[in-house]
Amino acid sequence: MKKIVLPQKGIQALFGPHDQNLRYLESLLNVTVNARDDKLVIQGDEQDVQTVERIFDEYAALLEQGHRPSDRDLQRVFQQIAEDKTYSLRAHFMEGSFNPAGKKRVIARTPNQLRYIQSIREHDIVFAIGPAGTGKTYLAVAVAVEALMTKRVTRLILTRPAVEAGERLGFLPGDLQEKVDPYLRPLYDALYDIMEFERVAKLLERRIIEIAPLAYMRGRTLSHSFIILDEAQNTTSEQMKMFLTRLGLDSKAVITGDVTQIDLPPGRRSGLVEAQHIMSGIEGIDFVYFTEKDVVRHRLVRLIIKAYEEHAKKETLA
Repeated sequence: MKKIVLPQKGIQALFGPHDQNLRYLESLLNVTVNARDDKLVIQGDEQDVQTVERIFDEYAALLEQGHRPSDRDLQRVFQQIAEDKTYSLRAHFMEGSFNPAGKKRVIARTPNQLRYIQSIREHDIVFAIGPAGTGKTYLAVAVAVEALMTKRVTRLILTRPAVEAGERLGFLPGDLQEKVDPYLRPLYDALYDIMEFERVAKLLERRIIEIAPLAYMRGRTLSHSFIILDEAQNTTSEQMKMFLTRLGLDSKAVITGDVTQIDLPPGRRSGLVEAQHIMSGIEGIDFVYFTEKDVVRHRLVRLIIKAYEEHAKKETLA
C-alpha cells in the first residue's frame, strides 16, 4: 500500500456534490482519498495511487486553462481511466472539447470519439464506421464547422445517397429540392444544433454551406472544402469512387456509415464495405471504428444494438 499527500487547494471542484465524483473514483481504482486540513491523503496500490495523483494534476491544469468539465463527463472519463491507466483526462477535455461556432461546446464522450476528432484534424480522409448513436455524423459536422469558422476551409459540403430516390421520390410533393430534403434532414439537424439558425441560413444562401444528394457531386472538383459523406454504406462501388475522386486541393473528407444497415438492393455491393479493403493502408487515410460502447443516445439504444448483434451471430451459426 502506498500513501501520498497532495495539496487540496484548487481541485475541490473535482469532488462533485457530496463528494460523489471522489467516491466513484475510489470505487473504480480501489483507493481511499481523505481530506486532512488542506491536504489530500491517497492510499492504495502504488499504480492506482499514481493514477489518481495524475488525475488531480491534470484536472488542476484544466481549471487553470478555463475548462471545468461536468460531473457526468468526469465520471465517464474516470471509467475509461480505470480500464486504461494511460488514458489522459487533460487530453480528453483539451482536444475533445471545443466550441465550433460560439453557440455550444461539443465534448467527446468516449475514447473513440476523442480519437475520431483527432483523426479528422490530422488526416485528409477519414472513414468512421459503426452503429447509430455514436456521434459519427454530429462530430464530423462539428469539426467541419470549426474548420469553416477558422477559415481553414472556404466551403462546407454535406451529402448523402438518396437510396430510395428512384422508387419513392416521385410520389413526394414539391420540386426536386423538397423531394430530397427528407433524406438530408439529419445533416440540417446537426448544423442547426451547432450554429445559430440565421447564420446557417445565410451560409446556405451564399453556398458556403451546401447540403445536397450524392448525385450532385458528379463531375465536380471540390477544393478548399470540407466534405462529409453520410450514410456511406448505401453508396455503390461506383458512387464511392466518384465521391473520393472529387477531392481537390486543401480539402478534407469524412465518410460515415454503418455496415450493418445497408439498404441497397440485393446484389449491389456497398461502396463503404469495398472501401475498407481498397483504402486500408494508404497514407493520409484513416479508419475509426465505433462499437455499442460509444453509443451516446438513450441507454436503451446501446442495449438494442447489442441485442441485434448477438441475434445476427446466432443466425450466422444456425
